[in-house]
Amino acid sequence: MKKGITVLFLFICIHCIAQNKKGLVSGPWAGNVELRNATVWVEVTPLVKSVEVKYFYVDNDISEGSVVAYKGELGREFNPLKIELNGLRMNTTYQYEIFIDGQKIDPGFPTKFTTKDLWQWRKPAPDFSFLTGSCAYFNEPIYDRPGKPYGGDSSIFETMASTPAAFHLWLGDNWYTREVDYYTPWGLNYRASRDRSLPVLQKFMASMPQYAIWDDHDYGPNDMGKNYILKEATRKVFMNYSCNPSYGYSGEGIYSVIGYSDVDIFLTDDRYWRSEAELKDSIDGKPNTDKTYFGKQQLDWLKNSLLYSKATFKVIATGSQILNPYSDYDCMRMYTTEYKELMDFLAEYKIKGVLFFSGDRHHSEVIKKERAGSYPLYDVTNSPYTSGVGKVRGEELNNPARVPGTLVEAQNFSKVTVSGKKNERILTVAFLGLKGEKLGEWSVNENELK
Repeated sequence: MKKGITVLFLFICIHCIAQNKKGLVSGPWAGNVELRNATVWVEVTPLVKSVEVKYFYVDNDISEGSVVAYKGELGREFNPLKIELNGLRMNTTYQYEIFIDGQKIDPGFPTKFTTKDLWQWRKPAPDFSFLTGSCAYFNEPIYDRPGKPYGGDSSIFETMASTPAAFHLWLGDNWYTREVDYYTPWGLNYRASRDRSLPVLQKFMASMPQYAIWDDHDYGPNDMGKNYILKEATRKVFMNYSCNPSYGYSGEGIYSVIGYSDVDIFLTDDRYWRSEAELKDSIDGKPNTDKTYFGKQQLDWLKNSLLYSKATFKVIATGSQILNPYSDYDCMRMYTTEYKELMDFLAEYKIKGVLFFSGDRHHSEVIKKERAGSYPLYDVTNSPYTSGVGKVRGEELNNPARVPGTLVEAQNFSKVTVSGKKNERILTVAFLGLKGEKLGEWSVNENELK
């Protein structure tokens, strides 16, 4: 009898929550927040007929409000929506509300964002922080592999939600497709929709603007590259469940760039053009130019973008490591032609301030590559959020390229802080644990990257 009462009580609670959030699947949250623009993301159920965003700011006790209605398609099985807010004030905090079929939805957490400040030619570059990391596995036992659950403590996202930052950057494996998802567009949509709707993510997603790249698990099957038969479908899913400024050129790839203060972050795509790692690196003693990592189109964009950038720190974000000489996993060093092309380009044009940020490895570390006649390059690996921890082994145990004191073999995320006076800017990476405790730290001065 007690069991029956408990079940009834749970049903009533769930029903009340559903009524309060009628029509809402997940969200809302804001992304692509610029000087005078922002995008509000939300997913609704197929029966929803209308969605509106009301947004307003409070300044000197004077409030203004505007309403923007979603004008795109509704009624689909999966309905992730993006609503553009334009003509905003710079350096202003806005609150926003979601109305579904005319009813205001209370998500149970604050919904706000702050537009960027126009500091160029006016004042020093603002100090700021952002959060980053990779590998978010959320258990779903019916489809998971038997045995010990692979997904760990998801409370890390509650900690991140309460960690002040200007934005968050997902470094790939943002959700994990399973065997039941790989080979249909429906499955790919299901995985993204299901994981994004989990309660533990909602407050975090709304706590700061969100940006993302992908790696193999949110692209498709493990270690998959250019030969994935659904790469066009998975690109659409990624675009629907993220709010980046853009997604490649000519309908290919997901690469883009975001800027904040005096930092540019190049969001690269390490899957769309990627060859199988088993392809020979050289043929008859000559580099195999058919073995690609970024692909010609993207590499050309990256080189030109680096040349154009005037940022103090130029962060190249990619799903896999770039510099690790001892990694037997996915690493750009295994793609000799493009790796050498990129390294030669950075040296020839004396590009200042370059750092790599990567995910994938299920541990965190900083890899250092010395270069003759130039400054050393660093690859800051951030992983994992909730997926299984991957401890280093073999030659990597005593990797001479690893910066001492930076190896973290536990669930963690990174808080990256950029601060200091002009010409003395410092970028600091703090690896933080489940409760926000510091597990490691590394920093670099802009003058060390010249």
